[in-house]
Amino acid sequence: MPTSSLLTYLDGNDQSSTPPTVVADVGGDAPSWAGEHRGVRALAAEHGSVLIRGLGLDDATGFEAVAHQLTAALVAEVEAFAPRQPRAAGVYASTPWPENQPMCMHHELSYALEFPGLMMFACIAKPAVGGTIGVADAAAVLGALPTTLVARFEREGWLLTRSYNDEIGATIAESFGSDDRTEVERYCQANAIELEWQPDGGLRTRQRRPAVVQHPLTGHRCWFNQIAFLNEWTMAPEVHEFLVDEYGADGLPFNTRFGNGDPISADVVQLINDVYEANTSRVAWEPGDLLLVDNVRSAHSRQPFEGHRDVLVAMADAVRLTDCSPTVGRLER
Repeated sequence: MPTSSLLTYLDGNDQSSTPPTVVADVGGDAPSWAGEHRGVRALAAEHGSVLIRGLGLDDATGFEAVAHQLTAALVAEVEAFAPRQPRAAGVYASTPWPENQPMCMHHELSYALEFPGLMMFACIAKPAVGGTIGVADAAAVLGALPTTLVARFEREGWLLTRSYNDEIGATIAESFGSDDRTEVERYCQANAIELEWQPDGGLRTRQRRPAVVQHPLTGHRCWFNQIAFLNEWTMAPEVHEFLVDEYGADGLPFNTRFGNGDPISADVVQLINDVYEANTSRVAWEPGDLLLVDNVRSAHSRQPFEGHRDVLVAMADAVRLTDCSPTVGRLER
């Protein structure tokens, strides 16, 4: 039976409120089912995301086995902004993030020159309240944003600034795999990242990236970035105030700007988040679920939650930014 014929929609939901769903009859052998239905990867590219219900995933080892059946190779995390805990080979715990705060829409590692084309999320335990994952269609978001704003970002790209220290966020070693200055400088040079060592041993970096890319498989033009998610105005006001007081406006752990260095106003950040919200579908987890998210076609988010939540993550199908027809190239100074 073709995988596409397995698509359905959960009872009580229409196509706009939840991703298309495959109900799997695994017969107790989830990896074998995954190996026989690798076509769900193409469905994720076509629809942006696909929920697979019925796999019965209950630990990292089982998730790892399924992930290897569905994809050619898993991708290790680099340039992390909040390090994940490894749970198996290529399998991580979800990004550590305050339970009472939403994790806003973003495309994983969209600031890197190589990023995962596919995100896989496995629900081992769902929380008592909240914790849903949202997915937003990047092509629809691009079409809904004001054309003048899109034109500026296409012309200039977006700028990510980061300040590394040992107190908050990922350390230098966690982001670059080493704290040796020579190795860090070599990585930054190879990946179009400007860097400046601070007198206290900290590090500040700048990297300019395109805001709009072309999907490498489907050709869809997609809004692909972390402009809103990593911007200072997406932080809770009390968190923003604390960080500015502690590190200064130029020393925030991360911030985003227009590609020419101009600040992005709170109104623009709110507008982007509002457009995301208008184009979002949500997954109300059940234990054992697997969600495939095409990382170019869809952004993803997480709602606040209460209670124990265990959602595992694996990344796969590495994509080079140069294969996505970016509108802005390397940061030249």
